[in-house]
Amino acid sequence: MQNIILFDSPEIHQNLLPLTFTRPIADLRVGILTIREKWERRLPGNYSYLTEQYLSKKYAVHTEKCNLFIAGHILPTEELIETAVNLQPGEACKSGDKTILYKGAIDEFLKQQYSRSIEYEQPFCCIEMLYDIFMKNETAIEQDFRLITTGRKSAPLSPTNTVIGEHAYPDGLSKIFIEDGATVECCSLNLTEGPIYIGKDAELMEGCCIRAPFAACEHSVAKMGCKIYGATTLGPYCKVGGELSNVVMTGYSNKAHDGFLGNAVIGEWCNLGAGTTASNLKNDYTEIKLWHYPSHRFLRTGLQFCGLIMGDHSKAGINCMFNTATVIGVGVNIYGAGFPRNFVASFSEGGTSGFTDVALNKFFATAEKMMIRRNRQLTEIDKEIFESIYNQAENFK
Repeated sequence: MQNIILFDSPEIHQNLLPLTFTRPIADLRVGILTIREKWERRLPGNYSYLTEQYLSKKYAVHTEKCNLFIAGHILPTEELIETAVNLQPGEACKSGDKTILYKGAIDEFLKQQYSRSIEYEQPFCCIEMLYDIFMKNETAIEQDFRLITTGRKSAPLSPTNTVIGEHAYPDGLSKIFIEDGATVECCSLNLTEGPIYIGKDAELMEGCCIRAPFAACEHSVAKMGCKIYGATTLGPYCKVGGELSNVVMTGYSNKAHDGFLGNAVIGEWCNLGAGTTASNLKNDYTEIKLWHYPSHRFLRTGLQFCGLIMGDHSKAGINCMFNTATVIGVGVNIYGAGFPRNFVASFSEGGTSGFTDVALNKFFATAEKMMIRRNRQLTEIDKEIFESIYNQAENFK
């Protein structure tokens, strides 16, 4: 089986902070699956990562004499896979001036000493900026849905549910798929704009109103009366309530009560308290600017809609309010009345009255308590990663 390395472009890894503070790019979730999972299902191999040095102990790279290198921000297509399979040792595939595929030894890859380069001219989907995750989630859900469900039989849908729209695509593929162990009762499911995927042991409680495209990954929960608009993804073990529109929740995070969240990306192990609401549209309808870590400033996005971007292990107390296009780092604790500023650096706590540093030992204690509830442990390697992020945070305070 071939050795496949998903590599991070340093520039794009920086663009995708704070979400990539704690993971390689290919571990980002867009659609139903992470980028790595998409490649694994389409192109069998032994996968590892080539990422930032401080992440490499947890996400170690495994090399052999000849390896297939794939840019970790690119979503697979049949054409890309065919190109990758047909690469000869020493050959690279580029899109413009960026290498997207290479076959050969790691030393030559790092030095970009390619025996031959070919230009890739076919269209492909990639994640280069934070807002790409929610903007491209609709297409990714559709692609993942077909990848996961084609040739398989769904568990039966309870007759207590109301289904709106055509139940199948023109080619006969069902537009709703329920994995074993999932529970869906007394819900309104609108398939007009795409598919609905309900993962293993996930639950949509009674009264949920869901508009496709929508994905609830394994063990996720939508609470009673939840209103969810597409394209929305609930990652594994996420719990949501209230109103969501075009949201990607990576995994193990909660927004379990009333409040609005739209055009947003939430990392792992986050919690939004009851009543927390995040704006996704400015009152004057002008173009949105979003915090950009490499530039240390807010950059124009060309977007009219953009909500909350929240890094791993961040929290918001009850009735918190977030301005349009707010970026929250890793390990942040927001509380109090009013709107905090549009960018909050990692390991900060407070609100409109100001912020103070979060001590690492206090952060570790909270993270351990939250993770143990899901039978997960905060390892010593995890702590080393957070220490590195903590040191980096000083540059943004």
